[in-house]
Amino acid sequence: MKQEIHQQFLTGERALFHAKDLDIYDTIFDDGESPLKESSNISLKDSMFKWKYPLWYCSNIQAERTTWFEMARAGVWYTNDISVKDCVIEAPKNFRRCRNLTLENVSFSNAEETLWSCSDVHMKHVYAKGDYFAMNSENMEIEDFSLVGNYSFDGVKNLTIRNAKMLSKDAFWNTDHVTVYDSFISGEYLGWNAKNLTLINCTIESLQGMCYIDNLVMKNCKLINTTLAFEYSSVDAEITSKIDSVLNPSSGTITAESIDELIIEKDKIDPSKTVITCRN
Repeated sequence: MKQEIHQQFLTGERALFHAKDLDIYDTIFDDGESPLKESSNISLKDSMFKWKYPLWYCSNIQAERTTWFEMARAGVWYTNDISVKDCVIEAPKNFRRCRNLTLENVSFSNAEETLWSCSDVHMKHVYAKGDYFAMNSENMEIEDFSLVGNYSFDGVKNLTIRNAKMLSKDAFWNTDHVTVYDSFISGEYLGWNAKNLTLINCTIESLQGMCYIDNLVMKNCKLINTTLAFEYSSVDAEITSKIDSVLNPSSGTITAESIDELIIEKDKIDPSKTVITCRN
């Protein structure tokens, strides 16, 4: 039987330290670090965190309609089996080294250095603004996602994204097995040093995008204002639009409506390893 806490105003360090089996409603965790550190089997509804480190080393947490204010920094670290729904998170550096994390209808107004080194992550209807989102995480499923922030998903492994809008320079660097469906991505230097990057039904705008990639696949994609693309990449690209410029692809096939500028430097790559077809 879970104990219930209603409409409390809690202060001081470790206010509910090592709590177990609690349903918490309409409660404010004010000044005082680590109020729920090492807690388990906790449900939070319509509550607020206003100070640092609220959920560290926890397990089995459900948060609904709960708010992390700006000073609730580094809010959820080393916590497993956590679900966060219909929440607003104003604080940066949230979610580090968490496993089995669900985020649904969540807004991150300051997502700087958020979602680092997490695994088994499911996200739906999430908005995030901030640099270095989701560094070194793995096994991620994302749907209906909006991001404004550079250097996103650096080092991520096994990621699938559907229906996203991303304004993000240097997105997907050093990644392995990333697939993006039905999305819009705008940002310089997209995907450098990645392996097994697949883009399907996407619109891309990028300076020097998709370079230094091992096994880049693009299907039914549109490239807008995309220049110096595919440098030193092995590529299988089906582009439905023109490409402004292509520079030194290392191998594969590229199909496009047209290419305004094709730069092939025979002292740097072997042109015979790439087949380029322009429909017009």
